[in-house]
Amino acid sequence: MRASMLSAAVCGLVLIAGCKPAARSGDVAVDAPTPAAAATPATGVAPSMADDNLNAVAWMQNSVEYKALSAQTYHAAAQLLDRALAEPNWDALVPGERADAATGKPPAVILDVDETVLDNSPYQARLIADGSEYDETSWDRWVSEKKAKPLPGVVDFTKAAAAKGITVLYLSNRSEHLQDATLENLRAAGLPVKDESVFLGLGTFVEGCEQVGSEKACRRQLAGQQYRVLMQFGDQLGDFAQILANTPEGRTALYEEHRDWFGERWWMLPNPTYGSWEPAMFNNDFAQPREARRAAKRASLDVAR
Repeated sequence: MRASMLSAAVCGLVLIAGCKPAARSGDVAVDAPTPAAAATPATGVAPSMADDNLNAVAWMQNSVEYKALSAQTYHAAAQLLDRALAEPNWDALVPGERADAATGKPPAVILDVDETVLDNSPYQARLIADGSEYDETSWDRWVSEKKAKPLPGVVDFTKAAAAKGITVLYLSNRSEHLQDATLENLRAAGLPVKDESVFLGLGTFVEGCEQVGSEKACRRQLAGQQYRVLMQFGDQLGDFAQILANTPEGRTALYEEHRDWFGERWWMLPNPTYGSWEPAMFNNDFAQPREARRAAKRASLDVAR
């Protein structure tokens, strides 16, 4: 999931659903991103710089294991669609995010977009190559290019759902102004897009519900007003339910409360490159220098002695 940029103060206080920072962990100064080093005459290739995201992005782009995880997730979910349709009380929204009964409503599935439906690892690789970190300008430019490819298995799953009369909703922390580019990218990738209403981006107005930061609770409530939500798919815990405290303890508590839903109503995709799990290790404070954030992450490691 890709969240729009919010201030560090907001990220530290809101109930985070993948609040996206202005800066990311690595080895170059946070206040002055170092440009990519000049290409060497011998190879014509810029030398690599140390970057916390290098292994993560390389794994997403090169490992068969990542492809297999994505494909098996969507394949397994497809096997449960008929069962979910047949059980009138089957609902993937937590009770606190549903204002009225789900029974009798038309069925839908909710999918996050980034690293759940579309693969943005080329953008992450671009940041590594440039020695830079996430910012809204470079992100918007990437989205406008409409080059993101679908994750393995997602096209077949969403087409199978649509063929059964299930509406496919894309609940994303891409901002509303990126709607057209996103829908074009989704269509080009072969995903079903019924109409513009299926994109619930950051900034979507939900009457009677005040969105805090980039959390998705209001938009899930909006989906629940219109649909019985059979399944949710995401790469962040906040894609499924509101995280009351983005701390290791708070995140674990939410997982423990609903862990039986994973693999049935909730389907998690792997994303080692970014997410609300990262700032939970350093008190959600992206205003800290990169070195301080890295030190906090190292301190969180369970080191064999």
